Amino acid sequence: MDRLARKANKSGDGARQSTIREVAERAGVSVATVSRILTGTYPASPNTRSRVMQAVKELDYVANVHARALAGTPRKSIAIIVNSVISPHYAHVAQGVQTQAAEAGWLCQIGTTGGDAERELDMVKFMREQHPEAVILVGNVAPDEAYRARMSKYAHALAGIGSRLVLCGRPPLGPDAPAVVVECDYTGGAFAATSHLLSAGHKRILFLGNRPGYTTAEARIAGYRDALAAHGVPHDPDLEVEGTFERYEGYRMMKERLASEERNFTALFACNDQIAAGARRALLEHGLRIPEDVSMVGFDDLPPAMDIDLTTVYQPHEELGRTAVRLAVEHAKQGGPPPHTVLGTHLVVRGSVRPLLPR
Repeated sequence: MDRLARKANKSGDGARQSTIREVAERAGVSVATVSRILTGTYPASPNTRSRVMQAVKELDYVANVHARALAGTPRKSIAIIVNSVISPHYAHVAQGVQTQAAEAGWLCQIGTTGGDAERELDMVKFMREQHPEAVILVGNVAPDEAYRARMSKYAHALAGIGSRLVLCGRPPLGPDAPAVVVECDYTGGAFAATSHLLSAGHKRILFLGNRPGYTTAEARIAGYRDALAAHGVPHDPDLEVEGTFERYEGYRMMKERLASEERNFTALFACNDQIAAGARRALLEHGLRIPEDVSMVGFDDLPPAMDIDLTTVYQPHEELGRTAVRLAVEHAKQGGPPPHTVLGTHLVVRGSVRPLLPR
């Protein structure tokens, strides 16, 4: 492996960044030629352009940094990567990011992954090449060791160019990854919601939205199980139903449960309000009333919670986004261990829970 290749390898973990001079040396041209080709101001031959772009790729050179410097005063930006832009939760977090970025006069870039971990990794790599002040990842993920290793590498690479990776609403990658973490207390919120049902006399509580391996669902089901244990109610795995976080999934889960067996629950905890809305529709179609026949609680306190009078857990969606931006920028300036902040949640009591009369 030659000297430049060894230097390029160092840039992958954030120890150092390759320089435009190294790109020029690798391509066999002048620094001025590289800069003109990268900014599109030089009518280079196809062969020269090909050699320069190959060197950029091999050395992992972040070309946009230099291009902006040539253009004058750089326009700073924040990048946010979410599963979906139509989910109310992601939309509100993204709005918080946008609001905080706008106050600083920065632009905001957004990308979506559809919940695909491989696409998320590719998006982070792409966003790094735009040299944002921070790259903010929001929401559910099913991490394995390969994912953690690659994302940790990108966290180091971002730190190497003065940026930061922010994990928003998800747990840390590990002690060595320089990633800012901003979470909500999902476990505590789920504990409060389940305890509210238990205090009303419900012991057979259906949990809708279990997703083994996914961080958000696992945090909420942990709170559900902790509440059962705290109230001395046996845990029944049969009451935990697997499904994703969409409204139609709530409808599907409830329809299948009602069709497959005699109803063995008096209440349900939906992992988010979208699931709760879908489940409510299925219950009503089955001739069951809420809360007279079935009590229910949700999580998020976003539409349609108020419209369906749903008792649910509030989480500060927009504050998540604003805090993510603020802490990322502060950490980039001050250094030290990356901050890990947990924002609080609280129960919003409405009319979807009825005390269960003793028999």
